Amino acid sequence: MIFTKKALFFIVLLATQLCLAQYTEVINSNRPGVSRAAFSVGTNVAQIEVGPYIIKEEHTPLRYEVSGFGADFAIRYGLLFEELEINVEGTYQNDTFTDRRSTIVDEASRSNFRNFTIGAKYLVYDPYKNAEDDKPNIYSYHANRAFKWKSLIPAVAVYAGANFDSKNNPYTAPGVEGFSPKVMVATQNNFAGGWVLVTNISKDRIGTDFSDFQYIITLTHSFNPQWVVFGETQGIKSDFYADNLFRFGGAYLWSKDFQLDTALTFNTKDTPSVFSVNFGMSYRFDFHKDKEIDNGNSGNNRKKRKKKDKKKRTEDFNDDGSL
Repeated sequence: MIFTKKALFFIVLLATQLCLAQYTEVINSNRPGVSRAAFSVGTNVAQIEVGPYIIKEEHTPLRYEVSGFGADFAIRYGLLFEELEINVEGTYQNDTFTDRRSTIVDEASRSNFRNFTIGAKYLVYDPYKNAEDDKPNIYSYHANRAFKWKSLIPAVAVYAGANFDSKNNPYTAPGVEGFSPKVMVATQNNFAGGWVLVTNISKDRIGTDFSDFQYIITLTHSFNPQWVVFGETQGIKSDFYADNLFRFGGAYLWSKDFQLDTALTFNTKDTPSVFSVNFGMSYRFDFHKDKEIDNGNSGNNRKKRKKKDKKKRTEDFNDDGSL
């Protein structure tokens, strides 16, 4: 690995606690949870996040089972501004639906996108920007981990996207097809000691008969430069489907551009019960370049100053060469 552990420690410290800019030296992934962080990947950064999973559902009252596999994915790109990110997100699933309501068991194979969305996210408020007081104290470990009341003020981003649902999709409500809008507000708090709290509130498939409201709360903790653990709760409410899902898992930073993760998802009801295991990865293509600050010391400016000084000296002399 290119970076030493000590170097990675300070990079992660800057990335997870300060977030003074959108771009960070270490990959900024939304995985392993399903919430969306307030910060983007940074300008000219392309990122792929994908996670294959296996799933098992059992609906006790309706006596059916679902068993299969799938993959969720996201393609993210930082465009034009540090605060702006465009993305394509989706989940594709292939399973077997087993109906046990009669003496003859009926099995049906299904496959389709559970969701497919194209959207954009913009950071509207960054409390950590230009925060000179929040620079890490390289002399005091305890000072860096001390609680700061200012950390209660979250970064805030807004998201707008478009869902694309195919006709007769087995994973969507009856009559839901074609285009429908999605909006979301994402907040992020970076606390001392490597704790990060992300909250999402969204309204999905707006304008359809089965529009749903969702909230996601994710708490992550990095207890060393490479390992992160997380816990998450997701609430879904609509006339078609309602649930409260819980996720736990962790991620491993393989390199500054590559992350591996895993997560376990379950609920506490039987209408249906849900159990899923996910393994994922995130990879960053980093084409980011810091903007050059013209302080008057560049090579072009030095040449201009020399020409200007030479011209001024020439004008200061009279025709006979005297001052």
